[in-house]
Amino acid sequence: MKKVLFLFVLSLFICAATITAQPRPAEKTPASPSSTPKTPAPTSIPTRYEGGLFGFSENEKGILKFDDDNQRIVFFGKDNKERFSIPYKSMQIVYPQSASVRSNTGTVVSAVPYAGIFGQFIKKKRRYMIVNFDDPDVKARGLVNFKIDDKELLDSVISTLGEKAGMTQRGDAYYRPK
Repeated sequence: MKKVLFLFVLSLFICAATITAQPRPAEKTPASPSSTPKTPAPTSIPTRYEGGLFGFSENEKGILKFDDDNQRIVFFGKDNKERFSIPYKSMQIVYPQSASVRSNTGTVVSAVPYAGIFGQFIKKKRRYMIVNFDDPDVKARGLVNFKIDDKELLDSVISTLGEKAGMTQRGDAYYRPK
């Protein structure tokens, strides 16, 4: 009887070991997040260039425009002259990034005696659009930062740019698959 019970328990363990949970294959089409805005971005977006492109090291306020005829985005400086452009086909990844920093008011208040602790709580949210690109003309890779103040405008610009460039969406970002 002990041998029969032992063989029965042994067969249960062997069956349990061979029949395990199998991983589910990944879906081919990613589900679009509900937070993605469906409103198209305006043709000209007030922004601030924060750096990243070769030859343009100065931060500058200006306007970012979609140039659909030439398949590119163009940054115009405050004097309305074209500073640089990035073709849609050279963009690899476009994604939002935000940083919470202490504002100037918070810095001043933190220096006041007995009230300095409250200066730590005065924060400001900065939102950026990061564009990773691969420039085939000079065979260089880089990333460009644009500061956009409004969150809805930032999300709208990223989704519009991702769709116009023919990129694939993953979460809040758009990327070009290899």
